[in-house]
Amino acid sequence: MMSNSLYQDSHCVVDFTLARLWVDRRAVTLTRKEYDLLSALTANAGEIVPRGVLLRTVWGYGPDIRTRTLDVHIRRLRRKLGGYGEQYIETIFGVGYRFQPWREPKPFAAEPHMLRASA
Repeated sequence: MMSNSLYQDSHCVVDFTLARLWVDRRAVTLTRKEYDLLSALTANAGEIVPRGVLLRTVWGYGPDIRTRTLDVHIRRLRRKLGGYGEQYIETIFGVGYRFQPWREPKPFAAEPHMLRASA
């Protein structure tokens, strides 16, 4: 769920007014750049945000700057999101990143033929 001041799902809450993150009800300490990056991604949840846009909005870099700082910050942010990091922040190779809202895994529903014991 996204409002102007809050992103929230069953595991993650980002409060844009307080500049705070909670994962499974535990406050997570972020640097200012980590928060700015997470904010840019969650504000565009479900959409691909190009590398250049993130570098410009979070760091103020121009289009001619080549740096790995974005990748380093993404790695740190994923680590701070714990076991959910890879699901929340998706890498779109050669383009940028996408914040994927949490989706509960669907339970495995066995088909009747899968339940029969083999002889």
